[in-house]
Amino acid sequence: MLNRKNKTQHLATIFLAVMGIGFLATIPIQDTFWGRILLGGFEAGLVGGLADWFAVTALFRHPLGIPIPHTALLPKNRSRIITGIISMLENDWLTKESIHKKLDNIKFTEKLFEIIYKELPSPAVEKNFIMISKHLITTFDLKRFAPLLEEEIKSRIDALDSKNYLPLLIDQVAIRKYDEKALDYILKEIDDWASKESTKYKLGGLAVDAVENIKADGFMQFALKSFSNLVNEEKLGNIIQSLILKGVDSYRDPMNQNRQGLLTHIQNKLQVIKSDEKIQDEINNLKSQLVEKWELQEQISELLSQIQQKAYDFVEKPSFYGDYLLPLIKKGLEGVESNPEKVILLETWIKDHIISFIDKNHSKIGLLVKENLEKLDDKTLIEMVETNVGKDLQWIRVNGAVCGFLIGIVLVGIKAFF
Repeated sequence: MLNRKNKTQHLATIFLAVMGIGFLATIPIQDTFWGRILLGGFEAGLVGGLADWFAVTALFRHPLGIPIPHTALLPKNRSRIITGIISMLENDWLTKESIHKKLDNIKFTEKLFEIIYKELPSPAVEKNFIMISKHLITTFDLKRFAPLLEEEIKSRIDALDSKNYLPLLIDQVAIRKYDEKALDYILKEIDDWASKESTKYKLGGLAVDAVENIKADGFMQFALKSFSNLVNEEKLGNIIQSLILKGVDSYRDPMNQNRQGLLTHIQNKLQVIKSDEKIQDEINNLKSQLVEKWELQEQISELLSQIQQKAYDFVEKPSFYGDYLLPLIKKGLEGVESNPEKVILLETWIKDHIISFIDKNHSKIGLLVKENLEKLDDKTLIEMVETNVGKDLQWIRVNGAVCGFLIGIVLVGIKAFF
């Protein structure tokens, strides 16, 4: 740009020099017809070229350094020019209304989705998402929620009414035959206990003590005394042990009537418990007492810490972004994109915020231009203007010289004929 301006400036100077040389060269032959014609042309061309040189130069500096009034217009009127440029930008070229109209023609949501879909698979976006996910996991203090979770858990448990769940529990006891399993377990424990050698002697000793402590008179006393002389702890223990074991074996038989009768009695009692308000209240009271004394914060905090660590480890997996997070993001975007109402709302929201930002900061456009222009000194500003429009200004000088030359010829020709 600067080279082209210099070439045009040289061309204008050459034209001015040609006019001057032509003027001087035609003075000796001015008495001839063609001499007068050429002299008038070169004279007018010289005057036109000099006048335009003066006018172009006066825009930027004093011609020949002489402080002639109304010259060096740009430096003298710098503030007015800057104010005019700012006014033109704010009120003519970049008005709020023109920017608003331009924004109305732009589909921000469509462009936004295009950018997002294009950038989502990129390694840079993946890295940033993973970094953000890790940062959120590590900075989120889950332990702060331990008291809240403890309170909520206790509240939910305390709100459970046994009358709503006790019948279900009893029904499950019958369906899963827990009553039979409990009876079989008790019989097994009795059988294990009764089969022990030590149990036999304990039972025998208790029986002997019981017989000896029986108070009786007459013949009964004589009979008991005779019986105690015939048996000892071992014999009585064997008898009692055998009776217990036989009883246990009989109750183990599913077809045993006593067993069936006992189970029926147990089942009937369980059915009665279903609607027993006293038992229900007692269970509720017991539950409330246990819940009140239940310290959960430490366990909840530990559980939350484990969950946090597992979440962090999960994010570090190579498949996390591609297999989990990316499909989730795309699904959310597709859900928004396929819903015209949401798209319109998003578009409106974006435009409203952009318009609001522009309205608040519109005046800063002029301030920004003003600040940048005021940073330039006069010399730099003049060079910038000359670099951008100097070529056209130099062509004014060329045109002034040429047009002056032609007009001069025409005027001298007219004078010659009239």
